[in-house]
Amino acid sequence: MRKVTGFLIALILNFAGVSKAQNPAIADPATYLADLQKEMVIEWPKNRTINLVFHGHSVPAGYWHNHEVHTLESYPNLVLTKLKERYPYAVINVIVTAIGGENSVKGQERFERDVLVHKPDVLFIDYALNDRGAGLEKAKEAWEKMIQSALSKNIKIILLTPSPDQRVDILAAGNPLEQHTNQIIKLAETHHIGLVDSYAQFKKITTKGDLVKYMSHVNHPNLEGHQLITNELVKWFTK
Repeated sequence: MRKVTGFLIALILNFAGVSKAQNPAIADPATYLADLQKEMVIEWPKNRTINLVFHGHSVPAGYWHNHEVHTLESYPNLVLTKLKERYPYAVINVIVTAIGGENSVKGQERFERDVLVHKPDVLFIDYALNDRGAGLEKAKEAWEKMIQSALSKNIKIILLTPSPDQRVDILAAGNPLEQHTNQIIKLAETHHIGLVDSYAQFKKITTKGDLVKYMSHVNHPNLEGHQLITNELVKWFTK
């Protein structure tokens, strides 16, 4: 009976256009930013400035090896480059409020002052790599506060799961980064917001033994690593 029921549910979902890979609790990339995409094709003088705010730690801040900050080769500005190719008439501001070494607890404390003041059209949150020190419970509380605060102002939100730390075996079940990944996925489901599963993408290349090719440092991606994240982010603007 259970097998039959499961088959029927899968059949219904497929008929409704929901693939097995798509989690219906998370926002749909095909529709979540549809209104914004319409605005991004409007030409002057009827267009307006679109604000994309990237909040988090050293990775979105652009840190690579030896504390060098590669702003233009890190995913916030790589996203801008991709979007300008697709939306040549759009005025898009990429605003990076990320701070190297920070976790979500500290990021939440300055959220209203440093993030909401920019009136984001889309907010991206990427803190999980540093949240291991704060722990799951405190991290969840901080992410929840930021999410709820942004949603109260009708801001679209896309959460990012962590990029790798090469000191962590991301192929090992239950490792700390996987625990935070699962928590972030649950937050996206609970609030029906966007999700970019960077962790899953890096896990795929790790199974092929290629992770080092995507890293500039033990826990900072290089250009190829940032492009991997970028490719997932721009899917939310191109459906």
